[in-house]
Amino acid sequence: MTTGLPMRVPAPGLPARVRIHEVGPRDGLQNEKTVVPTATKAEFVRRLAAAGLSTVEATSFVHPKWVPQLADAEDLFPLLTGVPARLPVLVPNERGLDRALALGAREVAVFASATESFAKANLNRTVDEALAMFEPVVTRAIEQGLRIRGYLSMCFGDPWEGPVPVDQVVRVTKALAEMGCDELSLGDTIGVATPGHVTRLLQSLNEAGVPTSRLAVHFHDTYGQALSNTLAALQHGVTTVDASAGGLGGCPYAKSATGNLATEDLVWMLDGLGIETGVDLAALTATSVWMAEQLGRPSPSRTVRALSHKE
Repeated sequence: MTTGLPMRVPAPGLPARVRIHEVGPRDGLQNEKTVVPTATKAEFVRRLAAAGLSTVEATSFVHPKWVPQLADAEDLFPLLTGVPARLPVLVPNERGLDRALALGAREVAVFASATESFAKANLNRTVDEALAMFEPVVTRAIEQGLRIRGYLSMCFGDPWEGPVPVDQVVRVTKALAEMGCDELSLGDTIGVATPGHVTRLLQSLNEAGVPTSRLAVHFHDTYGQALSNTLAALQHGVTTVDASAGGLGGCPYAKSATGNLATEDLVWMLDGLGIETGVDLAALTATSVWMAEQLGRPSPSRTVRALSHKE
């Protein structure tokens, strides 16, 4: 990395610090065609935490038949004891919560949809049936003192339905908030959002009583808009951004979904804006180069390629 770059030139109206919610080990690896060895996954999580990422989503306690790439959750989670980071896990239902609790997980996430088509494809339920399934999960997690995140997919567009009305997204987000989710991650699952759309949704959620402090954003880079959409969210006051090391991941149930926003690309932009993240970009890049070697292909992250001179 060239010393002193990027130059730090702050812009007005942006947060002083952003927490990156790293999703590579879960959302990234779940979309791999090959199954990554458990020990490699554990090393990936350890390296990400060592690079300064304070939240690393570790795995998913979903039925192995649906996501075979994460079938080793019971074997992986105990290997992460002592990792200096928050380690949330995805739990699709009460059975998943039972499995997570048995291993001592302290943070869990549920995964809802803003559209009927994706709810059917991903959960084989209607939107409201899915919310009803999550309610006892969230209630029990609260009783156990866990922190709970609610993911909401297809917030900006759906491969089957096309445009998604803002009020439809607000309704489901508000339902998750009222259910008791501490944090709500707004997902652009197929990467079709643009900055004005992002701002409009955030404003509408605020008007509906959902404060910006409870919101996170999760952008995919299908059309190259992930960073511009992130900047729009930051300008609105959002301080939690989901990203995936090396740009790993897509969505197994939405074929038009390409990779997540690469954590390195996000950190480069935030560093240039003078926004603190606590992340060591050189160490993070080295981690993504290492993982790309494990997967047998180069990282799609522009920043990883530039900093590792492997264009």
